[in-house]
Amino acid sequence: MQLAQKLLATRGGTITVGGFAALLAALVLLLYLSQYRSSVDNASEPVPVLVAKTLIEKGTPGDVVGLKELFQTTESPKDQLKEGAITDPTTLRGRVAAVDVYPGSQLTTGDFASTGKSTIGTTITGNQRAISIPLDSAHGMVGQLQAGDHVDVYAGFNVNSAAGATSRPVLKVIMQDVVVLQTPHAARTGAAAGANTSNIVLRTSYEEAAQLAWSIDNGKVWIVLRPRTGAPAKRPGIVTPEALLLGVRPITVNPRRVVGGRQ
Repeated sequence: MQLAQKLLATRGGTITVGGFAALLAALVLLLYLSQYRSSVDNASEPVPVLVAKTLIEKGTPGDVVGLKELFQTTESPKDQLKEGAITDPTTLRGRVAAVDVYPGSQLTTGDFASTGKSTIGTTITGNQRAISIPLDSAHGMVGQLQAGDHVDVYAGFNVNSAAGATSRPVLKVIMQDVVVLQTPHAARTGAAAGANTSNIVLRTSYEEAAQLAWSIDNGKVWIVLRPRTGAPAKRPGIVTPEALLLGVRPITVNPRRVVGGRQ
């Protein structure tokens, strides 16, 4: 305090104090400008956000929004994001549209109410169907499959030849790249078959659902795990005893009966 009074008591001291104060003010101003520039840069920094491509009607499950790709990801300045703007598509899981969301609008958490959990009904749309099929642990890979896996479905039958001879076993791939929607927590005992069976839920088309239901009731179905991506779209032919043992290609003798034979 005494030093300050001594400095102010002389002309040179006053100039020194004034210069120090000006320097301090300049430093404060530079710090403010730096922080302001940083805040402006952050506000204008582009941030990915989900925007509706088409009308998302009230009541549409968030899983279906993702499944049908009703949104697109765009970039928006940070200061132009709506409150609760959704930047991660996984946020839509287990939610349902609480209002109509119009094309071009940002998707927000306020637009989608939480349902607590995803249900099978929220994972299908349009011509898709969910079908539960009972399989034993070997045929259904029970304990190995997980929801989200992709599988092929094989069906085996005993068919009669054109001449009405003894029935013959055949096997055919009836579906490929089918998504598993739900797997069992544990096997249960089937009352009819007397064997351990579990229900596996698959997502199919409505035509495939009918074919699969018929195959379960009239033949034997196998579930075969496939890679989620990168698997070639190749459908193997019908397997018969001749095809398996002798390499003979099967032939169709009429639309409803398939037997082994030479071409």
